[in-house]
Amino acid sequence: MENSQKGFIPVMLTPFLNNGNIDYPALTQLTEIYLQAGASGLFANCLSSEMFELSDKEKIQVIKHVIKVANGAVPVVATGTFGGEITKQADFIKEVSDAGVEAVIAITSLLANEAESDEIFNERVFDLLHQTNEIPMGFYECPVPYKRVLKPQQLADFVATGRVIYHKDTSLDLNQIKEKLKLIEGYAFGLYDAYMVHAVDSLKAGASGVSCIQGNYFPELIVWLCDHYNDESLNGEVHAVQQFLIDNMEVMHHVYPVVSKYFLQKRGLNISTFTRRNVGAFTTSEVKGMETLFDDYTSLRNNLNIKVFI
Repeated sequence: MENSQKGFIPVMLTPFLNNGNIDYPALTQLTEIYLQAGASGLFANCLSSEMFELSDKEKIQVIKHVIKVANGAVPVVATGTFGGEITKQADFIKEVSDAGVEAVIAITSLLANEAESDEIFNERVFDLLHQTNEIPMGFYECPVPYKRVLKPQQLADFVATGRVIYHKDTSLDLNQIKEKLKLIEGYAFGLYDAYMVHAVDSLKAGASGVSCIQGNYFPELIVWLCDHYNDESLNGEVHAVQQFLIDNMEVMHHVYPVVSKYFLQKRGLNISTFTRRNVGAFTTSEVKGMETLFDDYTSLRNNLNIKVFI
């Protein structure tokens, strides 16, 4: 997913009806909103999608639905590893690949447990690559069940196989990101940073783009940042956007993704706040936080003359 332009890849939500079934009309609308906002790709079946609460059949159905709606406009990646023996994980990777994704994403924390060494992890990655033919792969340093961050040399060794084209980085460490980018220079590969606190610095360091939960509130703002992060004539505006993201980091993470679904409701999307994952109570405090966030975002968006579709 290498691209000369900086891109935003949303970590997609899964809309549900109030009875807990997947709301496919809302998923269609949500996918279209990401595309209209200018997303350069889509990450379906990820943690924001409540992937651990979906059955294998539902995972494939959601991925296929997103690919159908995207209709080739942008590439779609999706998670394909959910623990167990490497052979079992390889089989599901093939199923996800057959759905039509650009790359299948492996969860780093599901290839080795927290107590196991990097050597064991590496062996399993190479075994997984061997058992999945020529399927393009990627990594996601998902924080569940625990966060396993790849060391720069590990990532470089995997990318050097020619099979790994995508990485969602959650290290929260700008120096480590810079080292990763240095080691993989020249490969057809994209590193996407999840941590919006240093988004501008990460983009300037050479990251291919960002892949963050903030895109489930205001995707057009994240696209704007990717488009203008290096525009000297807009230094003040870029700083304001970066500071806005920093200032609102906590409120956007608390009882997520319920809060982001509520925020999208306020924007006009016909989406329930139902989630299958138990993230805690959505109280009046969270409602007030979203009301304030909505007002502040609306003001910022108007100051930047950003066009919105809902």
